[in-house]
Amino acid sequence: MSVTTSTNDLKNGMTLETGEGLYTVVEFQHVKPGKGGAFVRTKLKNLRTGAVIDRTYRADEKVEQAIVDKRDMQFLYRDGADYVFMDNQSYDQLTVAEGALGSAKNFLVENATATLSMYEDQVVVVELPAAVELAVAETEPGLQGDRVSGARKPATLETGLVVQVPLFVNAGDRIKVDTRSGDYLTRA
Repeated sequence: MSVTTSTNDLKNGMTLETGEGLYTVVEFQHVKPGKGGAFVRTKLKNLRTGAVIDRTYRADEKVEQAIVDKRDMQFLYRDGADYVFMDNQSYDQLTVAEGALGSAKNFLVENATATLSMYEDQVVVVELPAAVELAVAETEPGLQGDRVSGARKPATLETGLVVQVPLFVNAGDRIKVDTRSGDYLTRA
């Protein structure tokens, strides 16, 4: 669902529906030059890809504001290639295709909470906490005496994500991983 609004009413965080897809207003600036008409210069971020574009609109030009519904949901389980979530308020279950989750699927474990942004019954963005705790499923054991400062080794986590961890991390350890970059933060 979308509503027509004026470019004079733009706010940071507002979601717009353009011909190319859904964009969030990152930044906007009203400009009134000495000559000519006023205009609004914006930076828009694509909700699906994260790409940022610059777009200029005439003052009081009509744009489509997309009504995006954000819901806190709990991840229950995987059903084949799909992920099943439960709405924390209504307890309704929602099945989401793996492709709609993007990189968030690398950090989802059962009972994890995520914020799903929905537009016209489609998941457009999955927001996770800044860091999550995950168990190390397998990694090479650290060798005694191998204490090179800053040395790293690959570790496969319970979700299948492979991250670089320090040598002292072993299989079965729980670690914190940054969900924005996918980097190891600390042992949990």
